[in-house]
Amino acid sequence: MDKFEKLTGIAAPMPLVNIDTDMIIPKQFLKTIKRTGLGANLFDEMRFDREGNENPDFVLNQPKYRDAEILVAGDNFGCGSSREHAPWAIKDFGISCVISTSFADIFFNNCFKNGILPIALPQEQVDLLMADAEKGSNARMTVDLDQQQITTSDGEVIPFDVDPFRKHCLLHGLDDIGLTMEQAPSIDSYETQLSSVRPWI
Repeated sequence: MDKFEKLTGIAAPMPLVNIDTDMIIPKQFLKTIKRTGLGANLFDEMRFDREGNENPDFVLNQPKYRDAEILVAGDNFGCGSSREHAPWAIKDFGISCVISTSFADIFFNNCFKNGILPIALPQEQVDLLMADAEKGSNARMTVDLDQQQITTSDGEVIPFDVDPFRKHCLLHGLDDIGLTMEQAPSIDSYETQLSSVRPWI
């Protein structure tokens, strides 16, 4: 998993509330178990019409937001089913940080496991960041995980909270497998000791 330390990038405004995981990645794209390739179908039913043509009104189809790395969204982002394909698609598209007033619990947890930083803030602060994102590609935000703060394009600093353990995992690029591998010396020592005590195992 890639490390998340400090990100400066374009923020896309998506003020819709209750964006569920089926909107993020529709069910017909859940056949794969690969984490790559799903970005092409992120928000598929909003990005494209039935003929596969881009909807020019959708924010991520607009030239100024095509390279967005931060998403500022409405309340209750990631609700619906527990599909992990949702954060896979977001990450594969190139977005590494989602800011909202609240997230569905399972989606929130899955973000951290896939290198995405979800930040929950009070409505007035999300409104401020939404307005900053609406300025377009010339207005870039900075998200500093180590300092736990967001800096707007105008230099306003907004602090945010994050669980210390999850912060550690993101800063060091550790998913569940990575966390286990951190304990490799202890695991190897235990297995060596166990094989000498119980050689029949």
